Amino acid sequence: MSANNAAAGFPGTSVHGFEHWAQQAQQAASSLSHGFGDAFKQLQAMQIPPDAWSQLQSEYISQASTLWNTALGDAQAPAATATATASTPPIKDRRFADASWNDNRLAHFTAQLYLLNAKTLQRMADQVQADDKTRARVRFAVQQFVDAASPSNFLALNPEAQQRALNTQGESLSRGLQLLMADVQRGHVSQTDESAFEVGRNVATTEGHVVFENEFFQLLEYKPLTAKVHARPLLMVPPCINKYYILDLQPENSLIRYAVAQGHRTFVVSWRNPDAECVHWTWDDYIGQAAIKAIEVTREIAGTDTINTLGFCVGGTILATALAVLAARGEQPAESVTLLTTLIDFSSNGILDLFIDEQAVQLREMTLGDQAVSGPGLLKGQELATTFSFLRPNDLVWNYVVGNYLKGDAPPAFDLLYWNGDATNLPGPMYCWYLRHTYLQNDLRIPGQLTVCGEKIDLGAIQAPVYIYGSREDHIVPWDAAYRSTQVFKGKKRFVLGASGHIAGVINPPEKKKRSHWLGKGAALPADHQQWLQSATEHPGSWWTDWSQWLAGHAGPQKAAPRKPGGRGHEAIEPAPGRYVKQRA
Repeated sequence: MSANNAAAGFPGTSVHGFEHWAQQAQQAASSLSHGFGDAFKQLQAMQIPPDAWSQLQSEYISQASTLWNTALGDAQAPAATATATASTPPIKDRRFADASWNDNRLAHFTAQLYLLNAKTLQRMADQVQADDKTRARVRFAVQQFVDAASPSNFLALNPEAQQRALNTQGESLSRGLQLLMADVQRGHVSQTDESAFEVGRNVATTEGHVVFENEFFQLLEYKPLTAKVHARPLLMVPPCINKYYILDLQPENSLIRYAVAQGHRTFVVSWRNPDAECVHWTWDDYIGQAAIKAIEVTREIAGTDTINTLGFCVGGTILATALAVLAARGEQPAESVTLLTTLIDFSSNGILDLFIDEQAVQLREMTLGDQAVSGPGLLKGQELATTFSFLRPNDLVWNYVVGNYLKGDAPPAFDLLYWNGDATNLPGPMYCWYLRHTYLQNDLRIPGQLTVCGEKIDLGAIQAPVYIYGSREDHIVPWDAAYRSTQVFKGKKRFVLGASGHIAGVINPPEKKKRSHWLGKGAALPADHQQWLQSATEHPGSWWTDWSQWLAGHAGPQKAAPRKPGGRGHEAIEPAPGRYVKQRA
């Protein structure tokens, strides 16, 4: 057998060789189509209009026949042209980007057949007669199946992994098996070399101290980097479903360090990672015992009546709720509010809406909530992490299955993915309240609809100006959902749109000179987000500089930086990042 013919995926150009290749291709097609056939039948049973089904069927048969005939024609080509014929252009899908998918005729045919089946299934899902939410759920389920069924995910169908095994005399398979067994013990697919990082050593390294703690959180104060600081401090409330150090990964991309360098006396909430002792915690606890307490302590230490505040993701929802509770009590402690990729109006929230309905919420309440038969429980952090990973399965799941296990490549060290895998638990009662009153019933935006910490709340009663940021490609908080907050708050508002996604859009330091952001024309914030975008202007680089200028206008005059952390009865307890952030789920 010549090297060219071996690479082409069939043993020769003789009649026997052609028949052998055709038999292999038929077996591959049969194997690949078996699971797709079941999916086709299930979708067909979901009331697809007869005319749409007939058209899809006709087009599929035509395209499949063309694909088969082309493959057979290529198989009979002379050996010299076996790996480079005009009828086999490279496959434009990064899963099949390696040359082996094009050089190996059988693999090339298998990948093309897979893509045809996948496209047809997705078109069928689009034609299902159902309400919008049901159709979206069908699309999501189909996409999960399609991504999982890729031939690149299977050793028997992946020529790149097979060639790697041959070249290494099986060593790559041995390494892959070792990586698989290690991940089984960890309970998740590794996305990075977790041994390369340690919180406080090479992530979360900005210098500071814990100046307050209770059972819910530690409050960190960071050492000034300037001789003078603004009179009003800045309090950051990160999401409780992740560790705070996404805001302090490395010195060069730390939003915390950036704020400190801009002359802000900066405080950050570091959430406790709940364990079995915390299963009874409620949403009211997170508001009253954490967010409101953090506001109170920050004011006490700084000796100011008002402070600047920032909330990120769920942290923004918690912060806004806390400020609404205080407003109901006649208090306005915020000089300004910054909300980064935060949901306030939960009318439409993209892909996460697919998981929420009355039955799903009731199931959580019955198994984790305060009325659960066996008592309240914890939502495990790994369950949350897995759910978010499968929102982008090719990037965050199957990419690592192929690389780690089939090719035997240990994932490289990447701080962002280390943080992403540092999961946090959530108390069942708190989580169930959040699901029901935000995603399911959208109560938070309605004045007087909710009672939190004994107060009927109205977010419109918050008088502080609000800086609202959304990321244009965000799949967790779609930017139109972030924009809807402009219609809830009644004071002065500024909306800024950044490029990229939920994390990369937020963590975008100016020095990198990457991405861009959009600023509206004037102060107008129409109800329609697209109307705002039509008049907005794109600016190169980070949105951080715009926010810094806005924040400085609310931070007060400069004064000498404090010589030591804490004060007024709140002394330094331990160095940052503290103990709580190091607790593993």
